[in-house]
Amino acid sequence: MPDQRYRVSEAAALLGVSDDTVRRWGAGGRLDLQGEAGAKTVSGLQLAALAKELAEGSGRAELGDLPPASARNRMRGIVTKLTLDTVMAQVDVQAGPFRIVSLISREAADELALEVGSVVVASVKATNVGIEGVHSV
Repeated sequence: MPDQRYRVSEAAALLGVSDDTVRRWGAGGRLDLQGEAGAKTVSGLQLAALAKELAEGSGRAELGDLPPASARNRMRGIVTKLTLDTVMAQVDVQAGPFRIVSLISREAADELALEVGSVVVASVKATNVGIEGVHSV
């Protein structure tokens, strides 16, 4: 199976950085950009390794001094909407570019003193995660 290649703009979108950052990483040797000046590409394998490295590094910094947990998918974010009723609470969290919606008990929401603007960590632990193939960014 051949290694897929991504244009600078596609790589930037996948990594959540600017095109200029990808170009600087190429000039500095962090990424091996190949091709002509206006059509540089990066290896999918190299891009995946860098994405993992960036996620691991930023994840530790964003989560601060939280104790270890079994859930590996932990994202720091801010509560953007809170819908409360007598039994349940819907908590909308914006974690970077990702919107996460959680349904928790009203009691838990009250104990956490949640309100719009609260900084929280959303933990995702699922036995079923759907994956869709995307052919271009």
